[in-house]
Amino acid sequence: MQKILLYYKFTPLSDPRAVMLWQKAVCEGLNLRGRILVSEHGLNGTVGGEIEDLKNYIKQTKQLPGFKDIVFKWSDGSREDFPRMSVKVRRELVGFKNSDDEFTVDDHGVVDGGVHLKPKQVHEMVEKYGDDVVFFDGRNAHEAKIGKFKDAVVPNTNTSRDFIAELESTKYDDLKDKKVITYCTGGVRCEVISAMMKKRGFKDVYQIDGGIVKYGEAYGDDGLWEGSLRVFDNRMTVEFSDHAKTIGECTHCGQKTSNFENCAFTNCNDLVLICDSCKRNSDLLFHTDQCRNQALLTVRK
Repeated sequence: MQKILLYYKFTPLSDPRAVMLWQKAVCEGLNLRGRILVSEHGLNGTVGGEIEDLKNYIKQTKQLPGFKDIVFKWSDGSREDFPRMSVKVRRELVGFKNSDDEFTVDDHGVVDGGVHLKPKQVHEMVEKYGDDVVFFDGRNAHEAKIGKFKDAVVPNTNTSRDFIAELESTKYDDLKDKKVITYCTGGVRCEVISAMMKKRGFKDVYQIDGGIVKYGEAYGDDGLWEGSLRVFDNRMTVEFSDHAKTIGECTHCGQKTSNFENCAFTNCNDLVLICDSCKRNSDLLFHTDQCRNQALLTVRK
């Protein structure tokens, strides 16, 4: 039986390359596939394989100083949801673009980030403070089209690099005196985003411990989450129950859907939210009319 592990750990690493080579050897020895990023700030990964091999991976990874208390999140899936095993050294665990000056990391993690809340504590806060609590989506905007927390604020971001400009605009000034709960898929982005928000005057900032994945484990589709969760492997999306609400709308006809497809124009990296009916029409598998026109010009050449 196979599963997928999601995890991250912010801890100072003096030799990221050595950690990368060690992680690569461990994963190849256990026949795992997935993606792991290593930086001077720590480790961020998603790997799939046989359950016993994943347990072995957890055991070996926790032996490294600084990783003893790393939290691993289990998800349905398999090794085949990834094309290969990729382990790379990067400047940042999440690509916020030059966010090194935005936060620091010590042996306890990100310094002065948002307070971690367990899923139950999230509900307790909402029940106690009502409208004074605001959910702030820490993912890219397209992810929120198919799933988000109810009434969440969704920044206008195509990539993580857009967050700094968004936070430095005035559009969220009315939130700076509210209780802001940031959230993202597994929690890693919110570690940094919550610290960036506090630097810009957001006074009361929190983050969901373990992200949407841990919240979904606790409450499924019977809590404050609605829709599907966008994931970045062959699964594309996951649901937490058999009664997940479909909130996404087809780009072309407006029908409810959670299906993303890559734009048929190979030079475009954007995704198209498209229903099964429209998907059968090849003329609609484009992000924009401009993409379609460019694709036709390429064919004619």
